[in-house]
Parts: sequence; C-alpha cells; structure tokens
Amino acid sequence: MSDTIYQFDAILNNGKTINFKDYEGKVLLIVNTASKCGFTPQYDGLQSLHQQFATQGLEVLGFPCDQFGHQEPGADAEIQEFCSLNFNVKFPLFKKIEVNGSNAAPIYKYLKEEAPGVMGSKSVKWNFTKFLVNKQGKVTKRYASTTKPAEMTKDIEKLLAE
Repeated sequence: MSDTIYQFDAILNNGKTINFKDYEGKVLLIVNTASKCGFTPQYDGLQSLHQQFATQGLEVLGFPCDQFGHQEPGADAEIQEFCSLNFNVKFPLFKKIEVNGSNAAPIYKYLKEEAPGVMGSKSVKWNFTKFLVNKQGKVTKRYASTTKPAEMTKDIEKLLAE
C-alpha cells in the first residue's frame, strides 16, 4: 500500500469517479462539510482560498458528511445546490460519505491515520475538520473545526512554494 493520498479514488456528487493521482503536484485542502452546522459559513472562506490559490496549485475538496448532529441531511444534488446558491462554491464537492466508524471512506481512514487529532485521536470530532496535503501526496497537518480557512493561508503558501 502506497503511503500517499494518490492510492485513493472518490466519487464526485455528480457521480464521476476521481482518482487522486489526478491531483499529483497540487496542494490539497480536504474538508468534511455540512450545510446546517454552525461552521457552515466557513464555505465562504474555503471558496476564498480556492479563488486565491487555485491558479497556484491549490485544490479545495469538500466531502459532505451527516455523522455530526444530522447536519447534512440532504441528497447530493441538494447539497450542491445549497453550496452554489448560498456560498457560490466552485471547488469540487464529493458524494456524501462517513468519516468515522467502520463505514468511513478509505480516504478518511488514511487522513486520520496520517494526521491524528488532539492527544492522538484518530476520529474526526466534528464538521469542517480540515486536512492539508502537500504536492507529494503526504498529509502535513490537521486543523480543528474552529480553525477558520483564512488562518491556514501561511501554511498553504508555504506548501505551494515548495
């Protein structure tokens, strides 16, 4: 098993399968999202990072998840519409997944293993937990839900410059 993120596939909310090898050489910001969460306004900040850094090689990837307080109840098409209408989201959104438990998406099992949380916790604590991945496909950092996207700018710029 490879020790990079490039071993994984994920399905976009339009049904298209994406192989993470397609993102080789890019910096990735992977976020589990929800439409009815107190942190949902972070979509604005994530979209801002996408606009600011996409041409330099940043990909923001949203993974809707309904495991925390049933805050992502909608179907994939509803989630896409909500994000487009309310936050003008242009970065890719994937099919709704689970990030914890036995049905966790393989990519999330990998992210949690590579970047454990506080005190070595392997679980994702809440919506809008963020993982930063460098151009070589290695997870470099995990950010809590409370970390605003703008607070990650320096870390993103550093990885983009490498």
